[in-house]
Amino acid sequence: MILARAGTPLRLTDIDLPVPAATQVLLKVRACGVCRTDLHIADGELDRPKLPLIPGHEIVGEVIAKGSGADRFGVGQRVGVPWLGHTCGSCRYCLSRRENLCEAPGFTGYTLDGGYAEYAVAEQDYCFALPQKYGDSEAAPLLCAGLIGYRSLVAAGDAETLGIYGFGAAAHLIAQVAVWQGRRVFAFTKPGDCAGQDFARQLGAEWAGDSTQPPPRPMDAAILFAPVGALVPEALRQVAKGGTVVCAGIHMSEIPAFPYSILWGERTLRSVANLTRQDGEAFLAIAAQAPLKTHVQTFALAEANLALAQLKNGRIQGAAVLIP
Repeated sequence: MILARAGTPLRLTDIDLPVPAATQVLLKVRACGVCRTDLHIADGELDRPKLPLIPGHEIVGEVIAKGSGADRFGVGQRVGVPWLGHTCGSCRYCLSRRENLCEAPGFTGYTLDGGYAEYAVAEQDYCFALPQKYGDSEAAPLLCAGLIGYRSLVAAGDAETLGIYGFGAAAHLIAQVAVWQGRRVFAFTKPGDCAGQDFARQLGAEWAGDSTQPPPRPMDAAILFAPVGALVPEALRQVAKGGTVVCAGIHMSEIPAFPYSILWGERTLRSVANLTRQDGEAFLAIAAQAPLKTHVQTFALAEANLALAQLKNGRIQGAAVLIP
């Protein structure tokens, strides 16, 4: 499924089978998650994609061929491919173990072709072995919703009481991890989204309400998965002194002006950008241990536009996944 131009539907296209470079693996795609970032790319809100582009950065695939220098995985092995597809290894960020901020990165499904396809290539060093307890469609959301969610959870510190704004793919995974860690989770949805609030309670949230409501008590931290800038001052108002508000998305609408008083008290407002491979290894180790269940709705590859539309309209509970 190819995006030729922002704002236009993806189209089903036959192309030549990709050939892996020396350090790459060729994958037969078993499943590929549909992420809100894909929607931002398709809508033109992230405006520097490679075009034409095969989107998709939550790839579960089977290694069917390897480049001459690729020896990390064997043919027939199942691997996962995340958003971070390449780093330079030599900039000041890479050299200080902050490769998520690399000056010359490659991003799967954005600057590199991704997994909305039957086959894909990926750099072996940026792929992950996947926990065996997850099926292909269940494993796909772990590779972005899970990984970015995990980095956001780490950024929230040791918060005992955690608010989550926007209960989509990432939130439904990280809420389960937070509950497993012994935290109290408060979930915030769009006003009127009773189904989303019920879903959050089913996954262990102690309280669920809409984003205009105050939680039962001040929170130690909040994570914003919803790309809505107006939620930033709202979350700041609801966290206690010394608390942290984490903006987890790659894109957000404009943040309105807010009074200094809601930031004062040593509250912290921060963003999360991309991921590191260390994040991936750490989160997948947790996913192998924790009683974590991914809730997915599957679509055929040719239904990618439908999946994106349903994601945009808030009709996906959990995560959407394409099955070639």
